Amino acid sequence: MRNPYDILGVPRTASEADIKKAFRKLAKTYHPDRNANDPKAKDKFAEVNAAYEILGDAQKRAQFDRGEIDAEGKPRFQGFEGFGAGRGGGARGEDFAGFNFGFSGGGPFGGRRRAPGGDAEDDIFSQLFGEAFRSASEGGRRTRARAPQKGEDVKATLTVTLEEAANEAKKRIRLPTGRDVDVVIPKGVADGQVIRLRGLGQGAPGADPGDALLTIRIAPHERFTPEGSNLRLRLPIEIEEAVLGGTIRVPTLTGAVEMAIPPLTNSGRTLRLRGKGLPGKNGNGDLLVTVEIKLPEVVDEDLMEYARKRRSAKAR
Repeated sequence: MRNPYDILGVPRTASEADIKKAFRKLAKTYHPDRNANDPKAKDKFAEVNAAYEILGDAQKRAQFDRGEIDAEGKPRFQGFEGFGAGRGGGARGEDFAGFNFGFSGGGPFGGRRRAPGGDAEDDIFSQLFGEAFRSASEGGRRTRARAPQKGEDVKATLTVTLEEAANEAKKRIRLPTGRDVDVVIPKGVADGQVIRLRGLGQGAPGADPGDALLTIRIAPHERFTPEGSNLRLRLPIEIEEAVLGGTIRVPTLTGAVEMAIPPLTNSGRTLRLRGKGLPGKNGNGDLLVTVEIKLPEVVDEDLMEYARKRRSAKAR
């Protein structure tokens, strides 16, 4: 990777504020969401993030300036005192006396011995140069094995109507990150259910963005009351419909349908319309219709006479 100072376009004497300002400007310029038609933007965005991971960390920046790590954050080999020119020119045979190089077989290059869980080269150099090399080697392996970091998750709430939940409607919401996204309401969603929108959380330098955790709230309805995937509805009917029976129109989330009323239906009786509730994992729920007998608003003399006769007959 190129020099991180060159990538961010700042001098080595730049302050932390100048480095952060340069990073934000470049990250905004090369963000993939703003460069959907530029395949190179993603690589540039990643390069800017990697550079800021070095220069945005005071400790890593100091290590880079001293030459202890490279532009990718990997340790540089610094050499070891007591060998080479420091001992008078070249390495002498006695410099390596007593070390086991891990060679086996009949000749001097018959093979290499591998330490359990390590490399053959690690055996040689850890014996030559001691604990410093062993620690650096093991640290490098731990760094390579470390799981990639991830940005923070964000939380948001989306309120939907029963009709939107029943029809898998598409809703637009603005996330805490300031981004507007379209969300398709999942089939069978329940009030309070949390939906995970992967990769739509906060970003972080050199890391994948977090997720958006979207809590679904179902708004109260003027007619229907949800009970799991079932819906309840209270429906007034005329007194003649209750006495004689008949067919009435019943509203549902997808339009009105006809329902048969049996003769002599009492007020408070619940009738079931199958499949007219909310979508669920095992299919649609039912609509539970509780009928309520509605008396006429204007006095009906025939009805009043009938009621008086009924009362008189019961009194005998």
